[in-house]
Amino acid sequence: MTVPPLSSHPSVAVLGCGWLGLPLAQALVRAGHPVAGTTTTPKQLLTLRDAGITPYLLRLGPDFSATDADTLRALLTGIDVLVLNIPPRTAGTGGYPALLRPVGSAVLAAGVRHVLFVSSTGVYPDEPRRMKEADAVASAEATSDLLRAEGQFTSSAGHWQTTVVRLSGLIGPARPPGRFLAGRRDLPNGDAPVNLIHLHDCIGLLTSIIRQQAWGYTFNASAAQHLSRREFYPVAAQHLGLEPPVFVAESTAGKTIDSTLVRQKLNYQFQHDDLLAALPHC
Repeated sequence: MTVPPLSSHPSVAVLGCGWLGLPLAQALVRAGHPVAGTTTTPKQLLTLRDAGITPYLLRLGPDFSATDADTLRALLTGIDVLVLNIPPRTAGTGGYPALLRPVGSAVLAAGVRHVLFVSSTGVYPDEPRRMKEADAVASAEATSDLLRAEGQFTSSAGHWQTTVVRLSGLIGPARPPGRFLAGRRDLPNGDAPVNLIHLHDCIGLLTSIIRQQAWGYTFNASAAQHLSRREFYPVAAQHLGLEPPVFVAESTAGKTIDSTLVRQKLNYQFQHDDLLAALPHC
């Protein structure tokens, strides 16, 4: 089945309006999209409404009820694009694929034709080499919960089109990297490269995918600068006036996330490729 192209301002549902999802939804509203969004916190409903986002209270998980199913159905009715932004850490018993299974059923029932799956570069093994998208394949048989969850939305038998964005470590407002390791001693892997991405670039990439209708891809998303942990984290801590971390002398290298593909396909210019220059923006 061929999925028809979107209009210039498709309706969007953001499932998970937290640290990333809320500013993403706000950016989409500013760009002229009708936007709905979910939160697990009742007091956030007014925040969403005041931002021009149609709000829904929804919590996935083992207590998912018939009422939640109705909410999910209402959220997705008439929606062109679903941004699936549920952190894997929220999964409980049954794992991440089980957490998202009701979403897949609701997407099919509502006839949503495009899914933007926010994933993580945690799917890649920690090996000292450059990791490209083909180095971790989503499937129902994958050993990784996250890859199996990706597979639930990329193997849709043509009912919808999915683009997966594997984000590196998230930094930005309320997530300054200087706090991550400040004051810690005898840390390993000092020579391992840092793989991070700023909130501004997360939003820029996700909105660009919707605007350019770049469907059917898996993209890595990371700043181009990959300093070592030993180089980056002491400077980041000192920027906040915190005690810098100390790494052991002996160290092993780690993976480097290659984001060449997304840069080529979207022609997106990262705002914060220089991680040290990004520190004042966190």
